[in-house]
Amino acid sequence: MMQTTEFNYERAFARNRGLLSAEEQHTLRRSCVALAGLGGVGGAHLQALTRMGIGAFRLADPDTFEVVNFNRQSGARLDSLGRNKAEVMAETARSINPEACVQTFTEGISRANLNAFLAGADVVIDGLEFFCIETRRMLFADCRERRIPIITAGPIGYGASVLVFTAEGQPFETFFRIEPEMTRAEQILAFALGLAPGLGGDVDPRYVDVEEQKGPALASSCLLCAAAAATEVLKLLCKRGRISAAPKGVHYDLFRGRSVTLRPRPSLTRSLRGRLLRWIAFRRFPAFAAQHAREFASREGAVTTALSATGNVAH
Repeated sequence: MMQTTEFNYERAFARNRGLLSAEEQHTLRRSCVALAGLGGVGGAHLQALTRMGIGAFRLADPDTFEVVNFNRQSGARLDSLGRNKAEVMAETARSINPEACVQTFTEGISRANLNAFLAGADVVIDGLEFFCIETRRMLFADCRERRIPIITAGPIGYGASVLVFTAEGQPFETFFRIEPEMTRAEQILAFALGLAPGLGGDVDPRYVDVEEQKGPALASSCLLCAAAAATEVLKLLCKRGRISAAPKGVHYDLFRGRSVTLRPRPSLTRSLRGRLLRWIAFRRFPAFAAQHAREFASREGAVTTALSATGNVAH
Protein backbone atom coordinates (compact mmCIF):
# COMPACT_ATOMS: atom_id res chain seq x y z
CA MET A 1 0.00 0.00 0.00
CA MET A 2 1.32 3.46 -0.92
CA GLN A 3 2.45 5.47 2.09
CA THR A 4 1.24 9.05 2.54
CA THR A 5 4.82 10.33 2.11
CA GLU A 6 4.91 8.83 -1.40
CA PHE A 7 1.75 10.55 -2.55
CA ASN A 8 2.08 13.29 -5.15
CA TYR A 9 -1.10 15.10 -6.19
CA GLU A 10 0.15 16.19 -9.60
CA ARG A 11 1.25 12.68 -10.49
CA ALA A 12 -1.87 11.03 -9.05
CA PHE A 13 -4.17 13.09 -11.26
CA ALA A 14 -1.90 13.59 -14.26
CA ARG A 15 -4.14 11.48 -16.50
CA ASN A 16 -6.88 14.10 -16.09
CA ARG A 17 -4.71 16.43 -18.15
CA GLY A 18 -5.86 16.73 -21.73
CA LEU A 19 -9.47 16.87 -20.58
CA LEU A 20 -8.76 19.31 -17.75
CA SER A 21 -6.32 22.19 -17.91
CA ALA A 22 -3.76 22.78 -15.15
CA GLU A 23 -5.88 25.69 -13.95
CA GLU A 24 -9.03 23.58 -13.84
CA GLN A 25 -7.27 20.82 -11.91
CA HIS A 26 -6.12 23.44 -9.41
CA THR A 27 -9.73 24.63 -9.12
CA LEU A 28 -10.88 21.11 -8.28
CA ARG A 29 -8.05 20.71 -5.77
CA ARG A 30 -9.19 23.74 -3.79
CA SER A 31 -12.93 23.00 -4.08
CA CYS A 32 -15.22 21.49 -1.47
CA VAL A 33 -18.18 19.21 -2.22
CA ALA A 34 -20.75 18.30 0.43
CA LEU A 35 -22.36 14.87 0.08
CA ALA A 36 -25.60 14.17 1.95
CA GLY A 37 -25.89 10.38 2.02
CA LEU A 38 -23.12 7.83 1.35
CA GLY A 39 -25.21 4.84 0.32
CA GLY A 40 -26.07 3.62 -3.17
CA VAL A 41 -25.33 6.78 -5.10
CA GLY A 42 -23.43 8.74 -2.44
CA GLY A 43 -20.51 6.35 -2.16
CA ALA A 44 -20.13 6.21 -5.94
CA HIS A 45 -20.30 10.03 -6.10
CA LEU A 46 -17.47 10.28 -3.58
CA GLN A 47 -15.20 7.85 -5.42
CA ALA A 48 -15.71 9.60 -8.77
CA LEU A 49 -15.09 13.05 -7.30
CA THR A 50 -12.06 11.95 -5.28
CA ARG A 51 -10.46 10.44 -8.38
CA MET A 52 -11.15 13.68 -10.25
CA GLY A 53 -9.05 15.45 -7.63
CA ILE A 54 -11.60 17.32 -5.49
CA GLY A 55 -9.69 18.51 -2.44
CA ALA A 56 -12.28 18.71 0.34
CA PHE A 57 -15.49 16.95 1.34
CA ARG A 58 -18.27 17.14 3.89
CA LEU A 59 -19.78 13.65 4.30
CA ALA A 60 -23.06 13.02 6.14
CA ASP A 61 -24.83 9.73 6.81
CA PRO A 62 -26.20 8.27 10.07
CA ASP A 63 -26.57 4.71 8.76
CA THR A 64 -24.31 1.67 8.99
CA PHE A 65 -23.53 -0.85 6.27
CA GLU A 66 -25.58 -4.05 6.08
CA VAL A 67 -25.48 -7.15 3.88
CA VAL A 68 -28.51 -5.88 1.91
CA ASN A 69 -26.31 -2.97 0.72
CA PHE A 70 -23.88 -5.29 -1.13
CA ASN A 71 -25.72 -5.15 -4.46
CA ARG A 72 -25.14 -1.43 -5.06
CA GLN A 73 -23.22 0.48 -2.36
CA SER A 74 -19.53 1.18 -2.94
CA GLY A 75 -18.54 0.97 0.72
CA ALA A 76 -20.48 -2.21 1.51
CA ARG A 77 -17.96 -4.99 2.18
CA LEU A 78 -17.53 -7.74 4.74
CA ASP A 79 -15.05 -5.62 6.67
CA SER A 80 -17.39 -2.61 6.77
CA LEU A 81 -20.50 -4.35 8.13
CA GLY A 82 -21.94 -2.48 11.09
CA ARG A 83 -19.74 0.56 10.53
CA ASN A 84 -20.97 4.08 9.83
CA LYS A 85 -21.16 4.81 6.10
CA ALA A 86 -19.67 8.31 6.31
CA GLU A 87 -16.65 7.07 8.28
CA VAL A 88 -16.01 4.15 5.92
CA MET A 89 -16.24 6.34 2.83
CA ALA A 90 -14.02 9.00 4.43
CA GLU A 91 -11.34 6.33 4.78
CA THR A 92 -11.85 5.41 1.12
CA ALA A 93 -11.40 9.02 0.04
CA ARG A 94 -8.23 9.42 2.10
CA SER A 95 -6.83 6.16 0.72
CA ILE A 96 -7.13 7.65 -2.78
CA ASN A 97 -6.02 11.17 -1.88
CA PRO A 98 -4.30 11.41 1.53
CA GLU A 99 -4.23 15.20 1.16
CA ALA A 100 -8.04 15.45 0.97
CA CYS A 101 -9.71 17.37 3.78
CA VAL A 102 -12.67 15.22 4.84
CA GLN A 103 -15.15 16.10 7.57
CA THR A 104 -17.77 13.55 8.59
CA PHE A 105 -21.25 14.02 10.05
CA THR A 106 -22.09 10.58 11.40
CA GLU A 107 -25.42 11.82 12.78
CA GLY A 108 -26.61 12.74 9.27
CA ILE A 109 -27.90 16.21 8.49
CA SER A 110 -30.51 18.13 10.47
CA ARG A 111 -31.48 21.69 11.19
CA ALA A 112 -29.02 21.61 14.11
CA ASN A 113 -25.89 20.88 12.02
CA LEU A 114 -26.80 22.13 8.54
CA ASN A 115 -24.72 25.30 8.95
CA ALA A 116 -21.60 23.26 9.67
CA PHE A 117 -22.35 20.78 6.87
CA LEU A 118 -22.72 23.48 4.22
CA ALA A 119 -19.89 25.71 5.50
CA GLY A 120 -17.35 26.24 2.73
CA ALA A 121 -19.16 23.95 0.26
CA ASP A 122 -18.94 24.98 -3.39
CA VAL A 123 -21.39 22.31 -4.58
CA VAL A 124 -23.76 19.95 -2.75
CA ILE A 125 -24.88 16.54 -3.98
CA ASP A 126 -28.10 14.92 -2.79
CA GLY A 127 -27.39 11.28 -2.01
CA LEU A 128 -30.16 10.96 0.56
CA GLU A 129 -32.35 7.88 0.72
CA PHE A 130 -35.18 8.18 -1.79
CA PHE A 131 -37.89 8.35 0.88
CA CYS A 132 -36.25 11.12 2.99
CA ILE A 133 -38.44 13.84 1.53
CA GLU A 134 -38.55 16.14 4.60
CA THR A 135 -34.75 16.27 4.95
CA ARG A 136 -34.38 16.65 1.19
CA ARG A 137 -36.74 19.65 1.09
CA MET A 138 -34.84 21.30 3.96
CA LEU A 139 -31.48 20.74 2.25
CA PHE A 140 -32.56 22.13 -1.11
CA ALA A 141 -34.21 25.18 0.47
CA ASP A 142 -31.08 26.02 2.47
CA CYS A 143 -28.79 25.58 -0.53
CA ARG A 144 -30.96 27.96 -2.54
CA GLU A 145 -30.89 30.52 0.27
CA ARG A 146 -27.08 30.26 0.46
CA ARG A 147 -26.75 30.28 -3.35
CA ILE A 148 -24.97 26.92 -3.38
CA PRO A 149 -25.76 24.75 -6.42
CA ILE A 150 -27.13 21.34 -5.51
CA ILE A 151 -27.39 18.25 -7.69
CA THR A 152 -29.80 15.36 -7.39
CA ALA A 153 -29.00 12.21 -9.37
CA GLY A 154 -31.29 9.26 -8.84
CA PRO A 155 -31.20 5.66 -10.11
CA ILE A 156 -34.45 5.23 -12.02
CA GLY A 157 -34.99 1.74 -13.42
CA TYR A 158 -31.96 0.80 -15.51
CA GLY A 159 -30.89 4.42 -15.90
CA ALA A 160 -30.18 7.66 -14.07
CA SER A 161 -31.89 11.02 -13.80
CA VAL A 162 -29.92 14.17 -13.02
CA LEU A 163 -31.04 17.70 -12.19
CA VAL A 164 -29.07 20.74 -11.04
CA PHE A 165 -30.73 23.38 -8.87
CA THR A 166 -29.14 26.83 -8.71
CA ALA A 167 -30.17 30.06 -6.99
CA GLU A 168 -31.04 31.56 -10.38
CA GLY A 169 -33.05 28.60 -11.64
CA GLN A 170 -36.30 26.95 -10.68
CA PRO A 171 -36.63 25.90 -7.01
CA PHE A 172 -36.77 22.23 -6.02
CA GLU A 173 -40.37 22.33 -4.78
CA THR A 174 -41.55 24.22 -7.86
CA PHE A 175 -40.01 21.71 -10.27
CA PHE A 176 -41.43 18.69 -8.43
CA ARG A 177 -44.73 20.45 -7.67
CA ILE A 178 -44.48 19.68 -3.95
CA GLU A 179 -47.19 21.60 -2.08
CA PRO A 180 -47.87 22.09 1.65
CA GLU A 181 -51.26 20.35 1.62
CA MET A 182 -49.85 17.14 0.17
CA THR A 183 -49.49 14.01 2.27
CA ARG A 184 -45.97 12.65 2.65
CA ALA A 185 -46.86 9.85 0.23
CA GLU A 186 -47.93 12.42 -2.37
CA GLN A 187 -44.71 14.38 -1.90
CA ILE A 188 -42.57 11.28 -2.43
CA LEU A 189 -44.68 10.35 -5.45
CA ALA A 190 -44.25 13.85 -6.92
CA PHE A 191 -40.48 13.54 -6.46
CA ALA A 192 -40.47 10.12 -8.16
CA LEU A 193 -42.59 11.29 -11.10
CA GLY A 194 -40.36 14.33 -11.60
CA LEU A 195 -37.32 12.06 -11.98
CA ALA A 196 -39.04 9.44 -14.14
CA PRO A 197 -39.18 9.87 -17.93
CA GLY A 198 -42.64 8.26 -18.16
CA LEU A 199 -45.31 6.33 -16.31
CA GLY A 200 -44.52 2.87 -17.68
CA GLY A 201 -41.36 2.31 -15.72
CA ASP A 202 -39.18 -0.75 -15.22
CA VAL A 203 -39.78 -1.20 -11.49
CA ASP A 204 -41.95 -4.09 -10.30
CA PRO A 205 -44.46 -2.46 -7.88
CA ARG A 206 -44.40 -5.56 -5.66
CA TYR A 207 -40.90 -4.61 -4.54
CA VAL A 208 -41.74 -1.04 -3.52
CA ASP A 209 -42.53 -0.69 0.18
CA VAL A 210 -43.25 2.91 1.17
CA GLU A 211 -43.83 2.14 4.85
CA GLU A 212 -40.55 0.24 5.17
CA GLN A 213 -38.84 2.71 2.80
CA LYS A 214 -37.51 0.06 0.44
CA GLY A 215 -37.22 -0.14 -3.33
CA PRO A 216 -35.06 -1.80 -5.99
CA ALA A 217 -31.84 -0.29 -7.41
CA LEU A 218 -28.97 -1.65 -9.49
CA ALA A 219 -25.26 -0.93 -9.11
CA SER A 220 -25.09 -0.01 -12.80
CA SER A 221 -27.68 2.73 -12.30
CA CYS A 222 -25.93 4.05 -9.19
CA LEU A 223 -22.61 4.23 -11.05
CA LEU A 224 -24.31 6.02 -13.93
CA CYS A 225 -25.70 8.55 -11.42
CA ALA A 226 -22.18 9.15 -10.13
CA ALA A 227 -20.80 9.69 -13.62
CA ALA A 228 -23.57 12.18 -14.43
CA ALA A 229 -23.33 14.06 -11.12
CA ALA A 230 -19.52 14.24 -11.17
CA THR A 231 -19.64 15.71 -14.68
CA GLU A 232 -22.15 18.35 -13.52
CA VAL A 233 -19.83 19.19 -10.61
CA LEU A 234 -16.97 19.58 -13.08
CA LYS A 235 -19.02 21.95 -15.25
CA LEU A 236 -20.14 24.01 -12.25
CA LEU A 237 -16.68 24.37 -10.72
CA CYS A 238 -14.78 24.94 -13.96
CA LYS A 239 -17.52 27.18 -15.33
CA ARG A 240 -17.79 25.59 -18.74
CA GLY A 241 -20.39 23.50 -20.52
CA ARG A 242 -24.16 23.58 -20.18
CA ILE A 243 -25.48 22.25 -16.90
CA SER A 244 -28.68 20.20 -16.64
CA ALA A 245 -30.39 22.96 -14.68
CA ALA A 246 -34.03 22.95 -13.63
CA PRO A 247 -36.56 23.37 -15.15
CA LYS A 248 -34.80 20.96 -17.50
CA GLY A 249 -33.00 17.80 -16.48
CA VAL A 250 -32.00 14.62 -18.24
CA HIS A 251 -32.65 10.90 -17.86
CA TYR A 252 -30.00 8.56 -19.27
CA ASP A 253 -31.33 5.13 -20.23
CA LEU A 254 -28.38 2.96 -21.24
CA PHE A 255 -30.57 -0.15 -21.39
CA ARG A 256 -32.46 1.33 -24.33
CA GLY A 257 -29.64 3.53 -25.59
CA ARG A 258 -31.40 6.87 -25.26
CA SER A 259 -31.71 10.02 -23.19
CA VAL A 260 -34.87 11.96 -22.36
CA THR A 261 -35.29 15.58 -21.26
CA LEU A 262 -37.00 15.91 -17.88
CA ARG A 263 -39.53 18.69 -17.37
CA PRO A 264 -41.91 19.61 -14.53
CA ARG A 265 -45.03 17.48 -14.19
CA PRO A 266 -48.46 19.02 -13.49
CA SER A 267 -49.51 19.47 -9.87
CA LEU A 268 -50.85 16.21 -8.44
CA THR A 269 -53.45 18.09 -6.37
CA ARG A 270 -54.26 21.32 -8.22
CA SER A 271 -54.83 20.29 -11.82
CA LEU A 272 -57.10 17.80 -13.52
CA ARG A 273 -54.21 16.31 -15.51
CA GLY A 274 -52.14 16.01 -12.35
CA ARG A 275 -54.92 14.30 -10.39
CA LEU A 276 -55.31 11.83 -13.25
CA LEU A 277 -51.55 11.25 -13.14
CA ARG A 278 -51.75 10.62 -9.38
CA TRP A 279 -54.64 8.17 -9.87
CA ILE A 280 -52.67 6.21 -12.47
CA ALA A 281 -49.55 6.19 -10.29
CA PHE A 282 -51.53 5.05 -7.23
CA ARG A 283 -53.04 2.25 -9.32
CA ARG A 284 -49.60 1.13 -10.47
CA PHE A 285 -47.96 1.49 -7.05
CA PRO A 286 -50.59 0.53 -4.43
CA ALA A 287 -48.02 0.97 -1.64
CA PHE A 288 -48.12 4.73 -2.26
CA ALA A 289 -51.94 4.70 -2.33
CA ALA A 290 -52.12 2.77 0.94
CA GLN A 291 -49.68 5.10 2.68
CA HIS A 292 -51.58 8.14 1.38
CA ALA A 293 -54.87 6.72 2.65
CA ARG A 294 -53.40 6.13 6.12
CA GLU A 295 -51.96 9.63 6.28
CA PHE A 296 -55.16 11.22 5.04
CA ALA A 297 -57.27 9.30 7.56
CA SER A 298 -54.89 10.27 10.36
CA ARG A 299 -55.03 13.91 9.29
CA GLU A 300 -58.85 13.91 9.22
CA GLY A 301 -58.92 12.18 12.59
CA ALA A 302 -56.67 14.86 14.08
CA VAL A 303 -58.94 17.61 12.72
CA THR A 304 -62.04 15.92 14.16
CA THR A 305 -60.35 15.56 17.55
CA ALA A 306 -59.34 19.23 17.52
CA LEU A 307 -62.85 20.37 16.62
CA SER A 308 -64.33 18.09 19.27
CA ALA A 309 -62.05 19.62 21.88
CA THR A 310 -63.28 23.09 21.00
CA GLY A 311 -66.95 22.04 20.86
CA ASN A 312 -67.25 22.76 17.12
CA VAL A 313 -68.24 19.29 15.94
CA ALA A 314 -71.76 19.20 14.51
CA HIS A 315 -74.15 16.70 16.14
